Amino acid sequence: MTEKTPKSAGRVSVRPTLKPRELITDTPDLVGAWTAQIITLFPQAFPGVLGESLTGRALQDGIWRLDTFDLRNYGIGKHRNVDDTPAGGGAGMVLRADVLEQAIMDARGQSKGVAPLVYLSPRGQRFDQAMARSWARADGVTMLCGRFEGVDERVLHHFNIQEVSLGDFVLTGGEIAAQAMIDATVRLLPGVLGNAESAIEESFSTGLLEHPQYTKPAEWRGHQIPDVLLSGNHAKIAAWRRAQSEALTKARRPDLWVKFQQGD
Repeated sequence: MTEKTPKSAGRVSVRPTLKPRELITDTPDLVGAWTAQIITLFPQAFPGVLGESLTGRALQDGIWRLDTFDLRNYGIGKHRNVDDTPAGGGAGMVLRADVLEQAIMDARGQSKGVAPLVYLSPRGQRFDQAMARSWARADGVTMLCGRFEGVDERVLHHFNIQEVSLGDFVLTGGEIAAQAMIDATVRLLPGVLGNAESAIEESFSTGLLEHPQYTKPAEWRGHQIPDVLLSGNHAKIAAWRRAQSEALTKARRPDLWVKFQQGD
């Protein structure tokens, strides 16, 4: 069988080891880094946008690690088949339980500490900022990216996998959703954002949508920056921003507004 070594990204570890190859391989073992494990048919899709900007810099700095597990390596037979027709008939193909089992066991066997095991699925619990905060407090996350008509239901029950959805729409696979969720989580890790207060003031962190933002020039095409923001009165600025956040949330996300009022 093809070697099942995951594709990794990040910094070289200082973990003591009897395997000198860790110092020369392109898949170094990282110590103490928050780790995202991705089980996917398209490992080449990663890190994708996660390798850019703040998340990319944090990846290179070793704040977090990315491991991919290629499902094709666990396929059955000469053609490495990973799926089969749905039991009972129907369109499409379903990822096989025996194939997924080996990939999941390999990933979990390499997982260090506490890491949620999730399946990216449109029928799952909707991903939100609270979930991102929860994952950021863990040691990482293991994500199963589905394809075709999904995965064998028995795998979800056997491994007690949590189903998580990016939103009320259907994608061709879980890879895009995985990158979005990882981005939302990694930016909450200590040391990723240049200004830690940014994560406190942004949308959803307080239960409200974020207030409007402005910058130079003070006047643009007849539009002025609100006078209060140029006043230097920090108490009035804070009050204005709070009022704007409440108004925006009430108008655009009445569901969040109701939850916010209930929490007050």
